[in-house]
Amino acid sequence: MKRAKAVSVILAAGMSLAAAAQNPAATAAGSTPAPKVGIIQFQAAVTATNEFQRDVAALQKKFQPQRDQLKSLSDEIDALSKQLQSQGATLSDADRTAKGRQLDEKQKQAQRLADDAQNDYSQQLQDVFSRVAQKVDQLVLDYSKQQGFTVVIDGGATGQQDQTPMVLYWAPSTDISKTIVDAYNTKSGVPAPPPETPSAPAPAPAAPR
Repeated sequence: MKRAKAVSVILAAGMSLAAAAQNPAATAAGSTPAPKVGIIQFQAAVTATNEFQRDVAALQKKFQPQRDQLKSLSDEIDALSKQLQSQGATLSDADRTAKGRQLDEKQKQAQRLADDAQNDYSQQLQDVFSRVAQKVDQLVLDYSKQQGFTVVIDGGATGQQDQTPMVLYWAPSTDISKTIVDAYNTKSGVPAPPPETPSAPAPAPAAPR
């Protein structure tokens, strides 16, 4: 699917709308049809699909053992911390040091487990999103063609800082690139460069005698 900056396409669509407003007769005659623009909240649409919801639920179930293990470690850490706070004054130096070391090891173990689980979950969640997004992307393309949309814009990025709205689909008939190039060449008066003459092929080496 064509993904491009929306600015130039929106401007072109806006100029077409302005021209249609100034010349309603031409629009009525069908010579300058108004563009048909669609907006989609693409990310929200992907995550709202039944397939995405099903796969995320399966992913949550898959990672339940890690959550249970983290909960168990967290309970052990809390219990050790309370023991050190309540019995610290009565424990021998050796016992206090041993419990402190045990607490430190369990905290490190819990942190490693949490980091690994979070990284794995995030990667697999991204894989689920990408897989479903590709299908939604293709559906947007097919639907836009069938319904005669000129431009379909991802509105999910609108209003978010450092994000430019993306064009998810644009009709090839709206591309005015060649028209602009031809008009510029006509206005500048610069002739087209002569076609390059293909170089002569190198002579083949003489056969050995």
